[in-house]
Amino acid sequence: MKHRGIMFALIALITSPVFAATLSGAPRILDGNTIQIDKTTVRLSGIEAPETDQICLDAQGRKWACGVAVRDELIKHSNGRTWDCHTERVDEYRRALGSCFIEGEDINAWMVRSGLALSAGASHHTYLVYELAASTAHAGLWSGALIAPWDWPRRNRGTIIVGATSVPVDAQEVLLGSVLLSEPPSPECLIKGTVERRGERIYYLPGQPGYEQIGMTKKRGERWLCSEAEAEATGWRKAVP
Repeated sequence: MKHRGIMFALIALITSPVFAATLSGAPRILDGNTIQIDKTTVRLSGIEAPETDQICLDAQGRKWACGVAVRDELIKHSNGRTWDCHTERVDEYRRALGSCFIEGEDINAWMVRSGLALSAGASHHTYLVYELAASTAHAGLWSGALIAPWDWPRRNRGTIIVGATSVPVDAQEVLLGSVLLSEPPSPECLIKGTVERRGERIYYLPGQPGYEQIGMTKKRGERWLCSEAEAEATGWRKAVP
């Protein structure tokens, strides 16, 4: 019985959501929230950046591929340098959740301070002061208008538009337009993701059977993805021919 108890304790430890670890290396940046170091996918905790399919409005009220822009700003800031990430647990997509640093600089905080992400989750209070400073300075996303990243996938007529002091009067109409994502946000983001009947998130590569039949404006949950690594890290599965 004693050995059986030890065995069950080990199984519980292995399958526990706790994932305490320290990772170091130059990452592959998949989006403003997600990176990969070696074979481990890390999701920056306490913040929400736009996913690569999100569209915002810039300071002039023009449509702006803010999700791709945020990812590119993070790549630019990283500049091939080594990251140190401290993770504590995993999320529903088996991504390690944690905070990352470049030469001692807190990247989670830098994202919010630069207006490239919003403070969110259990660590909301940790980064809220940076969000207030960024919004006051109209930095990054706060220069125009946007839908909060956590509301973007479920956006509807009741969704609140946030942003600069003077949000364009037609901001909601533009950001909720049915044809908003009929074209990819960037020429590199050509992978189509669609939600099947059973709720399964499937992605199709250009040239795959069924790719051309996905209209990208017909079903809620359809979105453009920029790479297979991004798709798989955020819970999408490749369509089987």
